[in-house]
Amino acid sequence: MTPLGRLWAPWRGRYIARLGGRPARGCLFCRARRATDDHRHWVVSRGRRAFVLLNCYPYNNGHLLVAPNRHVAGVRQLQDAELLELWRLADRFLQRLDRILRPHGYNVGLNLGHAAGAGVPGHLHLHVVPRWHGDTNFMSTVAGTKVISDSLESLYRRLTS
Repeated sequence: MTPLGRLWAPWRGRYIARLGGRPARGCLFCRARRATDDHRHWVVSRGRRAFVLLNCYPYNNGHLLVAPNRHVAGVRQLQDAELLELWRLADRFLQRLDRILRPHGYNVGLNLGHAAGAGVPGHLHLHVVPRWHGDTNFMSTVAGTKVISDSLESLYRRLTS
């Protein structure tokens, strides 16, 4: 039996409480798009056709999601204006992350379909994941635990100020 890895992260309690301790229904991107409280849904920027939000389960510090406003599953379903805005927002936040977090690089991409790892396969979204030399360290390789160095709250404030 493999021992259970634990990492103390008390800041996540606030996020769990926001969900009321139960999973939310429907598409998380459509809920965030309709929301009037951007902070509650971690929306850091809105365009006319797309928006940017923090990933609540980040792979790395600064992990952002860029989604079209329309609920579409694939790239071919996007109108040209939506596709352009999606990538322009991604580029604007790459620049902002460069200034704020100073990563050494990025993974930017799409997971299309459940088999490709899409957590929300019905609503296309672009992942922007900052990377640093050595961000895969002994914690992930030996302990099976990922360390995220900043809280969602702190990052939200830095990205929206």
